[in-house]
Order: sequence, then structure tokens, then C-alpha cells
Amino acid sequence: MTKELDCCDSHHNEIFKRAQENMPADETVYDLSDLFKMLSDSTRLKILWSMDGGEICVRGVSEILGISVSAVSHQLKTLRQAHLVKSRRDGKNIYYSLDDNHVKEILEIALEHLRE
Repeated sequence: MTKELDCCDSHHNEIFKRAQENMPADETVYDLSDLFKMLSDSTRLKILWSMDGGEICVRGVSEILGISVSAVSHQLKTLRQAHLVKSRRDGKNIYYSLDDNHVKEILEIALEHLRE
């Protein structure tokens, strides 16, 4: 349901209508908010960046970031549940990588925006 604003000219009314029509559903907005919450933690961001070149094991991430294997594992579980990383088992080792190219694109776009 769209409505018009009393206070604005027709151009602004068009912008208002378009904004109403393009507004995602509340559930989608909540999911997007949760995604940004995942990305708001500096440790999780560093973990994601550590996977920029491809798969890496928990110990490798731990050494790169200088934090415990336990702390890395905890964050990886959270990132996996958020569908930001995926895992692959090879014997006793588990390798992690970005879930898909969109994750890398989000990080790169955010960094590009920050540098402007």
C-alpha cells in the first residue's frame, strides 16, 4: 500500500513511493542486520580475511592472528552458522574457506568504501 506525502512536491512523492515499494520485508531486514552484526566483530573480520587466498586450517588462522585455536574455533562455528564460511574435512584436519564469492565481495566493497 503506497500513499502520498502532503508536504512534498511530486518529485519527492515519487521518491517516497519508490522507497515504500523497494523496502525489503521486515524478516529480510532482520536477517541483513544479523549479517552486519556478524561482520561487526574485528576478530571475525580478520578470520574472514585470512581465507582470502583459499582454504585454511584452524591452526593456520590461529597463527596468522596470534590467538588461541579455541578462540578461532569458537568464531568459526559462529561464522559457519551464519553461512559466511564453509568447512571441509580431510582426515583429522578441517579446512575452512569463505562460503561463496559474495562474502569476499562484501568485504572488498566495504574496504573500498572505507578507503574513499
